[in-house]
Amino acid sequence: MKNVLIAAVCTLALAACATAPTRFQPASGPSGVGFSEMRIEPGRYRVAFQGGPGAPEAMVQDFALLRAADLALAEGYDWFRVVERVTRQTGYGGTSIGFGVGGASFGRHSATGVGVSSGFPLSGGPSLMTSLEVLMGKGPRPSGPEVYDARGVRETVGPRAG
Repeated sequence: MKNVLIAAVCTLALAACATAPTRFQPASGPSGVGFSEMRIEPGRYRVAFQGGPGAPEAMVQDFALLRAADLALAEGYDWFRVVERVTRQTGYGGTSIGFGVGGASFGRHSATGVGVSSGFPLSGGPSLMTSLEVLMGKGPRPSGPEVYDARGVRETVGPRAG
């Protein structure tokens, strides 16, 4: 019983270490937590932000907007328009069931085994990813619900990004 308890505690500790917190940073790889972008043409980008497990949807969307604002300012633009926005779940938050069969032999001895397992997520929930296609511009900001002042987004959302 003591060994089972020690194994359970070790498993929980490893699961806690494996959970990536959501920070405003470049993604470390294709499925890493953080932002990434791709230039489509001058003044047009696809920006994505991948949140960590359990990150609120509003945070993931705000961090994608913040990256778009930073890109606009770095490229000398004043505003940007979101022409496409997609938020989707990228992690699996449900329970899982597994089944396995195995066999072995040694000399005249052989053995077979059957196993069934079930699991539950320890990571805090599913991960969300927001992808934006943005068109950047200079001068006075046009009116519209999906048009953002790049400096305004940096000043408002930036402090929440740490």
